[in-house]
Amino acid sequence: MKILFVHQNFPGQFPHLAPALAARGHEVLALTDERNQRTSSVKTLRYKAPEPVKTDSPLGRSYSEHAERGLLAARGARALRDRHGFHPDIIIGHPGWGETLFLKEIWPQATLLVYAELMYRTRGQDVGFDPEIGSDRDEARFMTVARSAHLIQALVQADAAIAPTRYQADSFPPELRGKITVIHDGIDTARVAPDPAAVLTLPGGRSLRAGDEVLSFVSRSLEPYRGFHVFMRALPQVLAARPGAQVVLVGAEGTSYGPKPQDAGSWKEKLLAEVGGTLDLSRVHFLGRVPYDDYLSLIRVARVHCYLTYPFVLSWSLTEAMAAGAYVVGSDTEPVRELIREGETGRLVPFFDVPALSRALIRGLEGDPDAARIRQAARAAITQDYDLLSRCLPRQIAWVESRGAMR
Repeated sequence: MKILFVHQNFPGQFPHLAPALAARGHEVLALTDERNQRTSSVKTLRYKAPEPVKTDSPLGRSYSEHAERGLLAARGARALRDRHGFHPDIIIGHPGWGETLFLKEIWPQATLLVYAELMYRTRGQDVGFDPEIGSDRDEARFMTVARSAHLIQALVQADAAIAPTRYQADSFPPELRGKITVIHDGIDTARVAPDPAAVLTLPGGRSLRAGDEVLSFVSRSLEPYRGFHVFMRALPQVLAARPGAQVVLVGAEGTSYGPKPQDAGSWKEKLLAEVGGTLDLSRVHFLGRVPYDDYLSLIRVARVHCYLTYPFVLSWSLTEAMAAGAYVVGSDTEPVRELIREGETGRLVPFFDVPALSRALIRGLEGDPDAARIRQAARAAITQDYDLLSRCLPRQIAWVESRGAMR
């Protein structure tokens, strides 16, 4: 079969699937934004990057931006068709940025498969979840409905879709849910595994080793969507109770999902102004974004790993931490409950309950008697249901190839 991947940051969610399909003899190409610098073994072509869209309508801005990117992706697809004579049997795309919107007009006979990452909802998800960050006003819900338009359109157009977790699949309307198959992206559990010899060297030269009293926190960006504000407010009590503990945070200082604070340059700056005076900052290490191997070293050496999130997309960092045999203290929110069962594969605390989080972190750092069993069960849960090579990738390949066989 001829298969085209479309993703503005390719390989994105497809770093394993695209090469695996090529290795099985399929002709695989990718189409991506010209500014994307990521590399892949799959032959990649680029479309013109969109310019910022100017509109006076806040409600229309989101759709305008995504439609513009969809238009440019379609023009790139048309060039691929007209100049190179490429006619894919299957198109696999991420609709989140609008790239799949017009591809069926270029190749009406192609089977369109999309990655259903999350449908924005006006209630029961991130909107209105955290009153400190955003109000639960009608206008916020109006904006959420407007932001969902291109995602609904993309799933209506698609022949089938894939979602990494049940929670994310269930965020879509019941009328469309039947199109979605749940298959996780997959974790390479051979690489992401416990290592009792793991060492993380901090910028100042200090080395942290497996068994040391280390508390880790990882997020693409240090922001409320991933509970950074709650974590920071729990630290004064944790560090006071555990004078030997070292806290290591990985993540950029900006935002990936939510708004910036109105009274500070970043959430890190805001929270340090709020609680920094009560912390021994010589024991709190902000590493920013780090190479992947350093990140793996951190989750391997950590005695406790904290993962908090709004009801939102689940981070790879949780599944990877569990694969590494981490003792995870997580937020009792729906996406986390899909992986962590209290007292079995981790510990759960209410998202906003700072004292409860402090107590759970202290309990883990001082030595939870159930820690060894919980760590073992956490890794077993990932190796059994989320392993890349034995479970997820074979299922992804079968899902794609079965759609090709149905044409």
